[in-house]
Amino acid sequence: MSQTPASPADPVQPSGRPADLPGTPVDPVGAAAEDVVPELEVGIELEDDHRLFPYQAVVLTSFGGPEAPEEVMPFLRRVTAGRGVPDERLEEVAQHYLHFGGRSPINEQNRALVAALGEELARRGLALPVLLGNRNSEPYLADTLRHAHDEGMTRILAVTTSAYSSYSSCRQYREDIAGAIAALAEDGLQVAVDKVRPYWNHPGFARTNSRLVTEAVRGLLGRGAEDGATPYLVLVTHSVPRAMDDTSGPGDGEGNLYSRQHEELAAAIAAEAGATLGVELEHDLVYCSRSGSPATPWLEPDVNDHLRELAGRGVRQVVLAPIGFVSDHMEVVFDLDTEAVETATELGLELVRVPTVGTDPEFVAGLVDLVIERAAEARGEEPRRPAWPGDAPRPSVCAPGCCPNLRVAKPAACGMD
Repeated sequence: MSQTPASPADPVQPSGRPADLPGTPVDPVGAAAEDVVPELEVGIELEDDHRLFPYQAVVLTSFGGPEAPEEVMPFLRRVTAGRGVPDERLEEVAQHYLHFGGRSPINEQNRALVAALGEELARRGLALPVLLGNRNSEPYLADTLRHAHDEGMTRILAVTTSAYSSYSSCRQYREDIAGAIAALAEDGLQVAVDKVRPYWNHPGFARTNSRLVTEAVRGLLGRGAEDGATPYLVLVTHSVPRAMDDTSGPGDGEGNLYSRQHEELAAAIAAEAGATLGVELEHDLVYCSRSGSPATPWLEPDVNDHLRELAGRGVRQVVLAPIGFVSDHMEVVFDLDTEAVETATELGLELVRVPTVGTDPEFVAGLVDLVIERAAEARGEEPRRPAWPGDAPRPSVCAPGCCPNLRVAKPAACGMD
């Protein structure tokens, strides 16, 4: 499904200015003094709103999670639907959630991010509702879009809680959006949804991670080590099947975009933190949360295996940075804060876990920058598109064949196919 352009009926003048904006400044000679200030204030307010035109709402689009023990197994069955995963295997994964009372932290964290985005928009004088729509738990994306339509919002911008390019981190959300649009269309309801670009190298995400890593390393350096060694930097992301990584990126590209994005950001963060602190930081990119059949190759090394290797090489201090994640959801609090911490304790490693970007003000401001950038693109403008590391931001509209679904072809919104 291709990107939906602005409707010909949209009240836009050739200049791109909404038709209800004043075309010229208020004439103080031809207007009464008491009328000038109110008209100027209205003009300023409309100019501010124009920065978000044509969008009427932002929807934070996320994975979702259970909020009570009785929701865990139904949630896991929805996540694995169509993959033939037996309940015996799901029961093992369920223990991760039951370890925390059957409640995933992701929904509360997403609600906090929705609130933070609303506050940042308001701080800039921008009025746009921020909604939440999930793939696997309430509020479901289709229901959120339906409620938005009922409130008169028919042009909506999606911000996903994943920063990178792969099937599971990008195209699957595009499939969710397409499915929600189709569900509403069956009831005669029309909505158009665009999406911000993958933001792994938008400064709001990348530099926030860099700052958080730098602060964590500085803390360990401040405590010192007996042999004067610097901490070892281990950057972590979610593992995916190798076939998914091999096909990540546009169909005419070289693939492996998912792992290459992580490797480039990991190297940039290590170099930036080292330069700031005046030390040389060794670093590695590792993976967590592998699942599925043992016969299917996934990206490696696993974080726990790598911690064992580092301990065998004499490393004693590790800074663990979950750069692949936006918030402290289950893959972080169980795979890292529980399992990896247990492994480090067993090995005698001092381990410091870096916070995820969460609702860090710099990250939130970056997301609002992305919203404003995407709105400008939707109006046919060419906004500045900052990137770090590198100078090649991903497109907001995905190319044909980008990050394909290797199991079954499904319609996907916000792209050229």
